[in-house]
Amino acid sequence: MLKIKSKILLLILLSFVSSNLLSENYLLHVGAMIDVEKLKVIKKQSIRVSDGKIIEIKSGFIDKNETETLIDLKSQTIMPGLMDMHVHLSGEINKTSYTENFFMNPTDVAYRSTVFAEKTLMAGFTTVRDLGDLTKGIGVSLRKAIEKGYVKGPRIFAAGKSIATTGGHADPTNGVKLSMMDDPGPVDGVINGVEDAYKAVRQRYKEGSDVIKLTVTGGVLSLAKSGTNPQFTQDEIAAIVKAAKDYEFVVAVHAHGAEGMKRAVLAGVDSVEHGTYMTTEVMRLMKKKGTYYVPTITAGKWVGEKAAIDGYYPKIVQPKAAAIGPKIQNTFGKAYKRGVKIAFGTDAGVFPHGLNGREFKYMNEAGMPAIETIQSATINAAKLLRIDDKLGSLKAGKIADLVAVNGDPLKDISLMESISFVMKEGVIYKQ
Repeated sequence: MLKIKSKILLLILLSFVSSNLLSENYLLHVGAMIDVEKLKVIKKQSIRVSDGKIIEIKSGFIDKNETETLIDLKSQTIMPGLMDMHVHLSGEINKTSYTENFFMNPTDVAYRSTVFAEKTLMAGFTTVRDLGDLTKGIGVSLRKAIEKGYVKGPRIFAAGKSIATTGGHADPTNGVKLSMMDDPGPVDGVINGVEDAYKAVRQRYKEGSDVIKLTVTGGVLSLAKSGTNPQFTQDEIAAIVKAAKDYEFVVAVHAHGAEGMKRAVLAGVDSVEHGTYMTTEVMRLMKKKGTYYVPTITAGKWVGEKAAIDGYYPKIVQPKAAAIGPKIQNTFGKAYKRGVKIAFGTDAGVFPHGLNGREFKYMNEAGMPAIETIQSATINAAKLLRIDDKLGSLKAGKIADLVAVNGDPLKDISLMESISFVMKEGVIYKQ
C-alpha cells in the first residue's frame, strides 16, 4: 500500500511540474527588437508566440486575440535567447573545490548543479554548451532533467568528460598521490594514440554527449606545471576530429599555447576556447578554416584577480592564473580586428554561475560594438552549434527563446548583466 501511495504522489508531482511548464499563447508588445542578423534595431514590434514557437512578428502594437495573454515590454529591448558556448554547470572553482570530491557524493554534485542551471537561465542564457563535467555524467543527466521539466535551466549541449592525454589538462588524476594516480584511459577521457582517440569519442557518444571537448594544451586550473604546452600530437587530434565527424559532433578545444591551437585548427576543429597566446598565423588559419573563437574573457579576469590572493589557488596554479588570465581580453581584441569568427563563451564555473553577462562588457571594451557582442551570443553561437535553423534569431517559425532588458543595451552594454525577461521555448521563466 505504501509503495502504491508513493507512486501516486510521484505522478501528481510530475503532473504539477509539467502543467506549470506548458507553453501558452502570448502576444508581446516590445519597445525595441534587435535583429541580430542584419545588426539593426526595430522599434515597436508585436511578437506572437504559440506552442513554443514564434508565430509571427508585426510592426506596431496589434490587438491580442481571445486566446492570448498580452505581455507589455514597451519599455524594453528584446532579443533572441542568449547562448553561452563555454560553461561548467557541475561546479564552481573556489578555495575548497580542489578537495570537495573527498566530501561530496556525485548525487550532492548533481543537486547543486540544478542551482547553477537555474541561475544561468535567469541570467538570460537559454542555451549553453557544457564543456566538461567536473563530476562525470552530471552534464548529460542535468540536460535530461531540464528537458523533462524536473528542474529549471537552459537547453544544454553536453560534452560529458573532456578528452585529455596522460598528465594533460583534463587528466582527472593530476596532482594526487602516486597510489591514487592509476592509469586512466579512453573511458575516463584520457588517450594516448590514434586508437585511444577513436575509443574516447565513441565512449562520449555511448554516454549521450552532444559535443566533444578536448584539451590540446596545458591549462590554468589543473594541478600540472604548464599552462600552455601542446599535449596532443597532430595525428591524435586528427583522429578525434575524424571520429567526431562520423558521429556528427561539434568539436571544441581548450587551448592557451599557439602550437596546440595550430595543430587543432589544421585538424579541422570547430572552435578554439580561451586562445590566450594566439598568433597572427593561427588567426589566419582560423579565418581560412572558418574556426570560431570562444574567448572566455570573464574567466581570465576572474582568475587573474584571485591569483593575487595567497591561498586562493594551489601553489602550482597561482602563477599560471596570474600570467595567463589577464591576457585573454587583449588577444580577443586582436582576433576580432583581424576578422576571426567569434562565438560568445565565458567559462562560467571558473567564476560564479549567473555572472555570464559580464562578458558583453569585456568584449565591448576590447573593441567589439555592443550589437555584435549580442550577435556573438545569438546567431553566431547557433551557427557554431548547427542549430541556426531553429534558434539564434527572432523569426516566424523559430523556437520562442526571447530575453529582454530594461532600456537600450546598445547605449549601455552593462544592461546585459540585468536581464528582466526570460522566455524559453514559449515558457516565461522571468518577468
